[in-house]
Parts: sequence; structure tokens; C-alpha cells
Amino acid sequence: MIDVEALNCQELVELVTDFLEGALDERDLRAFERHLEHCDGCTEYLEQLRTTIRLTGSLTLDDLSTDAETTLLQAFRDWRRRDP
Repeated sequence: MIDVEALNCQELVELVTDFLEGALDERDLRAFERHLEHCDGCTEYLEQLRTTIRLTGSLTLDDLSTDAETTLLQAFRDWRRRDP
């Protein structure tokens, strides 16, 4: 659980998937929403994610070229290596 008073931008980013899936517990949801009330950057980030999901939500693997799939998978692997 995240401390309601201490939620920062990085913590919000870590919780955003659970937020979008409706999987946050009540305390984390309150902290998430409180942060959004005061942080325009995170509010914009959330809206960008919602837009991305809306625009790409109907994509399947068959819609991607082999090169695009390889590039996306490599980008994800590179990102995961940087995550401590």
C-alpha cells in the first residue's frame, strides 16, 4: 500500500495500470486521485495512456509487422533492464 500523503509522480506511474483496470484498493485509489488533483503532468500522462489504449486497443499481433513486433519487444526488454 502507498502512503496517502506521500504519493509522488513515480509511484503514480507504477500504479497507473492498476488504476485503469480498477484494481487499486480504496487507500491507493484515494492517494492516486489526490495526486491527480494537484499534478497537471500526471493528469496529462493518464490522459495520454487512455488515448493510447483507445487507439490501439483493437490491435492484434496480426496487425503488426514482424519488424514492428521485434522493435516493440526490444524496447520493452531495454526498459525492464533499466528498472531497478
